[in-house]
Amino acid sequence: MPKKRNNQKTRSRSKKQQFSKEQLAFQALSLLDANLTKAYSPRQIARRLNINDKASKNALPNILYKLEEEGKVKKILNGKYQTTAEPKILLGKVDFVNPRFAFIICEELEQDIKVDADYLQNALDGDIVKVLSFGPGTSEKRPEGEVIEIVERTKQEFVGRVEMSNRFAFVVPDSRKMHHDIFVRLDELKGAKNNDKVIVKLNQWPTEDKSPVGTVVKVLGPAGENNAEIHSIMAEFDLPFEFPHDVEEETSKIKFKLTQKELAKRRDFREVTTFTIDPVDAKDFDDALSIQKLEDDVWEIGVHIADVTHYLQEDTALEREAQDRATSVYLVDRVIPMLPEKLSNDLCSLRPNEDRLTFSAVFKMDKNAKVKDVWLGRTVIHSDRRFAYEDAQERIESGKGDYAEEVVLLNNLAKKLRNERFAKGAVNFETTEVRFKLDDAGNPLEVVPKIRKDAHKMIEEFMLLANKKVAEFVYHYKKRKEKNTFVYRVHDYPDITKIQEFSEFAQRFGYKLHTSDDAISASLNELMAAVEGKPEQDILQQLAIRTMAKAKYTTEAKGHFGLAFEHYAHFTSPIRRYPDVMVHRLLQKYLDGVEIDEREQYEKKAEHSSEREKRAADAERASIKYKQVQYMQQFGTDRVFEGIVSGVTEWGVFVEMIETHCEGMVRMAEMDDDYYEYDAKNFRIIGQRRKRIIALGDKLKVRVIKTDMDRRTIDLEFVK
Repeated sequence: MPKKRNNQKTRSRSKKQQFSKEQLAFQALSLLDANLTKAYSPRQIARRLNINDKASKNALPNILYKLEEEGKVKKILNGKYQTTAEPKILLGKVDFVNPRFAFIICEELEQDIKVDADYLQNALDGDIVKVLSFGPGTSEKRPEGEVIEIVERTKQEFVGRVEMSNRFAFVVPDSRKMHHDIFVRLDELKGAKNNDKVIVKLNQWPTEDKSPVGTVVKVLGPAGENNAEIHSIMAEFDLPFEFPHDVEEETSKIKFKLTQKELAKRRDFREVTTFTIDPVDAKDFDDALSIQKLEDDVWEIGVHIADVTHYLQEDTALEREAQDRATSVYLVDRVIPMLPEKLSNDLCSLRPNEDRLTFSAVFKMDKNAKVKDVWLGRTVIHSDRRFAYEDAQERIESGKGDYAEEVVLLNNLAKKLRNERFAKGAVNFETTEVRFKLDDAGNPLEVVPKIRKDAHKMIEEFMLLANKKVAEFVYHYKKRKEKNTFVYRVHDYPDITKIQEFSEFAQRFGYKLHTSDDAISASLNELMAAVEGKPEQDILQQLAIRTMAKAKYTTEAKGHFGLAFEHYAHFTSPIRRYPDVMVHRLLQKYLDGVEIDEREQYEKKAEHSSEREKRAADAERASIKYKQVQYMQQFGTDRVFEGIVSGVTEWGVFVEMIETHCEGMVRMAEMDDDYYEYDAKNFRIIGQRRKRIIALGDKLKVRVIKTDMDRRTIDLEFVK
């Protein structure tokens, strides 16, 4: 049984302070309930609770006797008392936060259960376990417990770096949540050499041994080499390295053929002015815009999306693989696509000067961007021009060049759509993203902020409109036929407690945020506009985003808070998102008048897509972090950087260096000028002697003292 830490003590009290009987009873019972498996004498209880006055000590035995009469505690043979509350055995998931302890996340509990590492029974991060809870937590302390059974190992393979000796080797895992090196016999290395990155599979975990035993299953290459490191990230997040043979074989047989029979099923837009606008290095073009004038001040605007479901047939290996991947993953130097290249970059890509099959949302729109009519259905297009964002932006700014009139008109309409959206409560978060300029070997040469201009916002606005109108059509269709299934993209209202905490933090910078339900959106937008260009902009934007609920896919017809849409779905990117594929299929069924009652099946697919989306985001962040570490190595330890505090935890202070947009940590254990305590509520740490406060958003100077490529960490120190 774990040795409980003496953390039930309350704040130190005056020796003369006397407690009421009710206070003593409550505190004694709280102590016993929080230590279900332990028993204490009245004297021990007084000591644990820091009860120093004589009257309270003398009253304690009678209070315990009364609690025993009430059946809340029981007295055992040695005169000690124990709670009568029964230990709870719960099912949960391990979050192995550091080498000393883990949290067990249980759905039925509001607080996670803390378990010391010695009592995890060798459970690893992500494992599903049965945990014995020692009792309820308090407002100041989490409940504690002990793992009694590992129900499911969720991960058997790990990525790490080989460290060899004469007689054996260890693999040091990359993952910051894997705190055990893995023992490997020399004949189980599969040719790996010292300092190679490998994938190792766990075979066993001897009872008395602190290290698991494994076998190398794949050698990725020398540590530090770009391909080896990126492959390490792919393996760490279980991303696929290639498509299975049966998928490639099926794909090779797919051909584009526009027959008269197929054309008869589609609306023909090949004679209508159409173009794509994408990043300059894009290879898959999954959306296009068409425009033609119908009458004075009335235009027909078409949003044309690659008709992936024409090629991606159900009950095929290709379909099963796409569903499993659920999304394309964008790492710093490569894309791991949801679909094979023949589909994503060829047959489904809306390349210029080629006929392509599409699924379209077509709008009749007046000069004020009011939608007069909507048509949804399958189409065929012929793109006249492939624009990079920079090309389209040039036409918006100069009004010159081919298709400049059409691009400028579309941009004006998009601005009106955008203004209307914000007027109805959409939240305007313009976060700063960065990309890396890489050399041929994948080494980072420069960190470049991504700048969103009107051309980006124009495309975004028409995609949002199409997604919204598809969701609205199906929702109103469903209302007539209640059982029909659909996949929505939903975004709940933010948690009011988080919003209030953010509001208090923003006040330090002189900003006021209204937190009532009907004012949150407008107030957030006012705040985002007010901080633009200010030093605190990134911090307040990032913190505001953290207060938001996470968007997800579901069959429940909920709204989207961030966009201020009552109904919203993802329709516009089926090349890279499986939920869009589901939306295309279901939409066509409803256009054909077919009813679909398969909510349970589609909900499982939606949940899987949400999980895969999170995995993709985590992998993308890991690849960015790797490049940040690699980029910062060039500066050594002498260079001083201006930074801004981007995060505060009980382990240290995160600082983003303004010049490089790279983030590192000043570890609390390395801060030797004072003893600092973590103030979670106020996002800060406070020095106990000198009372120095370091808070989120503070500007200060730092120096890099260590970079760790394996763990993808940058250690910093403050510079006075």
